[in-house]
Amino acid sequence: MSHPAYGVLRPVTPLASVLLARNPSPMTLDGTNTWVLRAPGAEECVVVDPGEDDGDHLERVAAHGPVALVLLTHRHHDHAGGARRFAELTGAPVRALDPTLVLGSEALADGDVVNAGGVELRVVGTPGHTSDSLSFLLGGPDADPAVLTGDTILGRGTTVIAHPDGALGPYLDSLHRLADLAPGTAILPGHGPELDDAPAVVAGYLAHREQRLDQVRAALGRLGPDASARAVVELVYTDVDPVLWPAAELSVLAQLEYLRG
Repeated sequence: MSHPAYGVLRPVTPLASVLLARNPSPMTLDGTNTWVLRAPGAEECVVVDPGEDDGDHLERVAAHGPVALVLLTHRHHDHAGGARRFAELTGAPVRALDPTLVLGSEALADGDVVNAGGVELRVVGTPGHTSDSLSFLLGGPDADPAVLTGDTILGRGTTVIAHPDGALGPYLDSLHRLADLAPGTAILPGHGPELDDAPAVVAGYLAHREQRLDQVRAALGRLGPDASARAVVELVYTDVDPVLWPAAELSVLAQLEYLRG
């Protein structure tokens, strides 16, 4: 049975609407959130994370154009896999931190400011989930603050540190950057529902990471300092569905590298 939100553009803020891709899984939650950003009265829009190479989804997103620009939060296929086909559909350039994903424009960098569709987006480098992860601070006339976080912060659950491309040290640094956002800044995530208060959400993420690190330290005390990531997962992640243990193992590898580093 299809999710009732699939294929429907849902307004979230005066500047941002979301179109949910039909790719639900334990890793993607309900599916990938493709964000369509446009100031009231603006003709063109900005699309963030067109999603997988799914023609039906890409065509539904393109129907809300014209599209001035495509931005990618990171390289994973459920966010960026359809970018090339979407660029062909819309004629819009694609920008990302990873230059191999850029089409018809230039790569993004931390601190860049992008103006299109009547909105302003400030690029914030937030590596950790992947080495190329970006967040985008969204602003515009009379708009409440919001940040598009890709997979750095999810609307539900916690983020996988995709070792070896991802790393825990940079991820913690990224969370501290996001913790400095203004209270009440909305989170517009790559998966799951939007959240109301970025600093409060980030505080919860940081507390969770510290708790997991303490649990991994304790596990190493029981299993020995050279314990495998899988052994640590089986001891520490008993509260997580075993279907997610392969993803948890990636995060544990990142935690072990951090602790042993």
